[in-house]
Amino acid sequence: TNRFTSTSCAIINIVRRRLASTSLRSPTAKDFQELSKRIEKVITTDNSQTLLKYNSDWTGHYQGRSRVVCQPKSTEEVASILKYCNEEKIGVVPQAGNTGVVGGSVPIHDEVILSLERLDGIFSFDDENGILTCGSGCVLQNLQDKVAAWGHLMPIDLGAKGSCQIGGNVSTNAGGQYYYRFGSIHANIIGMEVVLPDGSILDLMSKIQKDNTGYDLKHLFVGAEGTLGVITKVAIRCPRLPAARNVAFLGCESFDMVRKTLICAKEELGEILAAFEFMDEQILDHVGNKKKIPMKRVDRNYQFCILVETQGSNGEHDLAKLESFLEKSLTSGNIVDGIVAQDMKQVNEMWEIRESCNPIIREIGYNYKYDVSLSLSDYYDIAEEMRKRLATKPEAIVVNWGHVIDGNLHLNIVTPGVFSVDEQVKELIEPFIFESVVRRGGSISAEHGLGQCKNNYLGKYAKTEDAVKVMKSLKKIFDPNGIMNPGKFLPSDE
Repeated sequence: TNRFTSTSCAIINIVRRRLASTSLRSPTAKDFQELSKRIEKVITTDNSQTLLKYNSDWTGHYQGRSRVVCQPKSTEEVASILKYCNEEKIGVVPQAGNTGVVGGSVPIHDEVILSLERLDGIFSFDDENGILTCGSGCVLQNLQDKVAAWGHLMPIDLGAKGSCQIGGNVSTNAGGQYYYRFGSIHANIIGMEVVLPDGSILDLMSKIQKDNTGYDLKHLFVGAEGTLGVITKVAIRCPRLPAARNVAFLGCESFDMVRKTLICAKEELGEILAAFEFMDEQILDHVGNKKKIPMKRVDRNYQFCILVETQGSNGEHDLAKLESFLEKSLTSGNIVDGIVAQDMKQVNEMWEIRESCNPIIREIGYNYKYDVSLSLSDYYDIAEEMRKRLATKPEAIVVNWGHVIDGNLHLNIVTPGVFSVDEQVKELIEPFIFESVVRRGGSISAEHGLGQCKNNYLGKYAKTEDAVKVMKSLKKIFDPNGIMNPGKFLPSDE
C-alpha cells in the first residue's frame, strides 16, 4: 500500500469513528418529506447536480455527501428545521456563501445543509447612528453598495465580497483588509437574532451601541462557525464613508524595508491609515500573468510590493500627510519605487492585484493554505523557513501575501500543474508550520477559522486544554445532541 492510500484510509476511518461516536443518524426519504412540509424550498437527490454546489467548498479540498439542502426564507422556518433535526438527532450544517477555506460549511458526512441565502432582507438603516439591520443571507458586496448609497460603509471588506454572506462573515469572525482601521466583527456587531439547536429563537437584537447589562451573549456566536446556533439576522455598525481616499502601490527590496515602512506609515499617517497590505515577488510573478503590476524593475518584480490606503475627511490634509510619508520612506531607502492612484479607477485596479492573489493561485495548482498570525519581527521568517524545508521539493512554490499591519500572513504553498494533494509535500508542511508558528508565539488561524481543517489542533497548537474544556462545556449547554455543524471547530474526543 502506498503512502497516499494508507493516509487517505486513515483519514476516512477517523471521520467514521467520529461520526459513530455521536448519536446522530443519516436523514432518510421520510425526513426529506417532513422537512418539505416545514419550508417551501428543499433540494434533494432529485436535483443531484444542484446538490454538488452545496457539497463542495471554494477550495475544492472538501467534499460532502449531503442529499438534502433546506433553503428557509424566514427565522421561523429555520427554527422549524432545527427543532425537527434536534428531535430526530440529525446533523445540520449551516451554510452561507460557502467561500471559506477550512471546510467549515461543507458536510463531513450526509448532514442536512441549511442554506441561508434566502434570508437576504434589508430591514432598516439608522442613518444617524449608522446601524444596519439585515438578514444573514445578504451578500457582502450588495450591503456595501447599499450603505454606500446612504453615505456609509461596511466595516469589513474581503476579496470574496461578491459571494460571501454577512451571516457567514459574523459566524467566522471574518477579518479582511480594514481590520486595523475598523476592528474585528466583535467591535462592530450591535445585535443579532439566533436560532438555537432546539428551535428556540434568541433575540439579541439592539439599536443602541452601549449596553452593559448581563452577559453579552451575541459574542458567543461570533466566530463559533455555526456550532452553537444559526444566526438569522444581524445589526452592524456602519461608519461614514470617508470624504477622501488615497492608495499608493510601493516597491521594497527586503522585508526589513517593509517592516520599517509600516512603522513610518503609522507615525506619519496616524489616524488616516486604513490598510497596509503586502505581496512578495513569488505571488506577484503569478498575478502579473493575469494583471498588470503598476511598477516593476526592468527584468523582474520587486521582492515585495505594498499597498497603502488612507481614509480621511480632508483631501488636502490627507494628501499632504501621504506625500510626507512617501518622501521620508524614499529618502530613507525603505521604498525604492512607488505610484499613487490618481482616480478611483486606479484605486480599484491596485486593489484588484491584491484581491486576485487567492483566485489566481487556485487556478494554477493544488494550494496548501495557511492563515497565521505573527508579530512583525517574525512575520516573514516563517516563509523563508518553509522554503528551506521544501528544498527537496522544488515543484512546491511558497507564495505569500497578507494584512501585514495586523500580523496576518497568508502563507501558501502551490504545486503548479498538479491539482491533487501530494502527501509527501503535506507531511513536510504539517505539523511543522504549526509548531513553527507556536514557537514564535503566533496563532495558527488568524481569520479563516478552524472548520474541519484545524479543529483537532485546538488544545495542542492553539488554546490551553482548560480553555478547550470550557468550550466543550458551552457546546453541551447550547447543543446537547451535537447536531450543529458536527465534526467541526472543536477537537474530536478520539
